[in-house]
Amino acid sequence: MGHFKSFFSAAVLCTTWLILLQVLGNSTLGKAASVRLVDGSSSCSGRVQVLRSGIWGTVCNKGWDLLDANVVCRELGCGEAKEVKIATYFGPSSEQVWIWINEAKCVGIESSLTECAVSSLDIWGQNVCHDLYAGVICQLRTRLVSGFNSCSGRVEFLYNGQWGTVCDDYWGLSDAAVVCREMGCGNVIKAKSKAYFGQGSGQIWMDDVNCTGTEHALSKCEFQPWGVHNCDHSEDAGVICQSLLRLVNGNDTCSGRVEVLHNGKWGTVCDDDWDAADAAVVCREMGCGDIKELTNGSFFGATSGQIWMDNVNCTGEEVALSTCAFQGWGTHDCGLSEHAGVICSPFTTTYGDLGQDSHSRMKVLLRIEVKTDSNFNPNDPGTMSKLLEEMGKKLQISGPFSITLKTQPDGKVFQNVSQKKKVPITCN
Repeated sequence: MGHFKSFFSAAVLCTTWLILLQVLGNSTLGKAASVRLVDGSSSCSGRVQVLRSGIWGTVCNKGWDLLDANVVCRELGCGEAKEVKIATYFGPSSEQVWIWINEAKCVGIESSLTECAVSSLDIWGQNVCHDLYAGVICQLRTRLVSGFNSCSGRVEFLYNGQWGTVCDDYWGLSDAAVVCREMGCGNVIKAKSKAYFGQGSGQIWMDDVNCTGTEHALSKCEFQPWGVHNCDHSEDAGVICQSLLRLVNGNDTCSGRVEVLHNGKWGTVCDDDWDAADAAVVCREMGCGDIKELTNGSFFGATSGQIWMDNVNCTGEEVALSTCAFQGWGTHDCGLSEHAGVICSPFTTTYGDLGQDSHSRMKVLLRIEVKTDSNFNPNDPGTMSKLLEEMGKKLQISGPFSITLKTQPDGKVFQNVSQKKKVPITCN
């Protein structure tokens, strides 16, 4: 993709439990510590890390279960824990960290992992886990509705078992950035207001949202009390985020070799067990229509480099390929010509029921040629971002639309071939 922007009630333990802690001699972590999830597909999944004395450290997976994981998910503002994971599931660690907790012993009612009992705290730097660190995948309580793809749309939040919208009062890029990160998307491109993606219905849960931009989840930002607002659904907030999925070497943006962006690097998906359910998720995430054809091997060309996903096993209902079950980031037994690919229908004709609140979708191919001096790099992310913004202003299309830059075989958008090649982009 060519969208780039450099933004990017505490429980009380009963007396019996306090006595048990004293008898067992367990210690607890200090309240100054904090928790984060790293190397996951969103801010609500990844390997668990704890901050103590200014240094981030891991948690061993010894005794790690849903009770412990639920505390982490709740502390980060995510939903309940879906799965506990050994952290190798999330690929090789992106950094060298200390080991802080050997075994967490949460009862499940704590408001923070720092309140849980632990078997030992003084294991500074000792590799007793053998790389078997604790990880978790939490449920998301935020969704994007009626967008171009899974990384754009009207923002909705699940509270008390009911989905509701977010009012656009004071809605800005820092708020949208939190949503993008929580959804497992890339950097924020635009924060949208005035029901840009259509009006929602029912409850308006959040108003006057005020995020710093560093929160793990929208629910951790400041806002009015739940359901307190002075808005109607013509003020529903929305967001457009950078997608972390692309199709390469196809005839259009809805066909090609499947590639995903993880840890800042693009990589392929192995074709082991690649099926229609997996491809359906890709087509939907790309904002395309139904599957026309599955491909494997080097149908769209072989490539060297990172293979990020193997043994992908989607149900077909996921909002993004990265949320499907798979072997673990970078874990595979594939060669460099075993690439998953897909050919999707080029566009979706309607949203919702025909004749009622339906919107036609049209894709238009444009060709653009940029003439520059020899020192200018049109593939610079900042340059492309400004170009997309200016084109969006000039097109003057009413209603929601997006501009997608077509990626060339070498991973770049613009090619230095001034004689013959012209680079198409797609508006949808």
